[in-house]
Amino acid sequence: MRLYGSIAGFLFALAAPGAVRAVDDAALAAFTAAPGNDYRAIETPGRRNGERLPLIVFLHGDGQDGTDNVSQLEGYGNGSMELIDTALAGRIPLVYVAPQTTGAYWPPTRVAAVVADALKRFPIDRRRIVLTGLSSGATGVWDALKLKPDCYAAGVPMSGATNVTGLAPLVGVPLWLFHGEKDDDTDVETGDGGDLVGSRAIVRALRAMGAAPRYTEYPNERHVIWHRAYAEDALLPWMLDARSRRACAFP
Repeated sequence: MRLYGSIAGFLFALAAPGAVRAVDDAALAAFTAAPGNDYRAIETPGRRNGERLPLIVFLHGDGQDGTDNVSQLEGYGNGSMELIDTALAGRIPLVYVAPQTTGAYWPPTRVAAVVADALKRFPIDRRRIVLTGLSSGATGVWDALKLKPDCYAAGVPMSGATNVTGLAPLVGVPLWLFHGEKDDDTDVETGDGGDLVGSRAIVRALRAMGAAPRYTEYPNERHVIWHRAYAEDALLPWMLDARSRRACAFP
């Protein structure tokens, strides 16, 4: 199931430079990658000459955990659906998917299964699969990248944490991290206070390994910086420029 015809035209008519919330939740079709592994998806119009499209996978935070295949889109996908608005306004064809998980945890195999299912349904370029997520979803981005470092084009974790163990294979992967200086949930330096450290420490570790991650830290901002981050003008073009090291099989 894809978004074409009158619905696509309606959405495109709504989208104009500077427009916000050009789509509503109902515009994102519901799919099941496997029993208990549901996701919502949309393909923006504009595909030409059989081109393969970039895929953006959004991993929600634990506040949207559930099994209804709806909650992950709350708050306009916590700002991530602004990427759809930008694509519509710029006549950029892409695929956006938003799976749902439970238990404040994103098994990398769940993410890979959603990608595998989307590859069957949409005309996706296997070398242009970008992961983004926030809070526990950002940790899910890190875990998925660590499992398949050659297979994802880029990672955009926001307000997240991870263990520095396993970062070395990501040295050549395009990364753009976002965090609020005064994050009151996931500390920008110490993360969860245990083995999972915050974005400052992650960036420091990656740079020590020779990586060149991009990092945006918002002064005086707390945990919820996502609408601001997803609205960054440079973000979507940066995502679209990224390519993975190889075209992988999924899951």
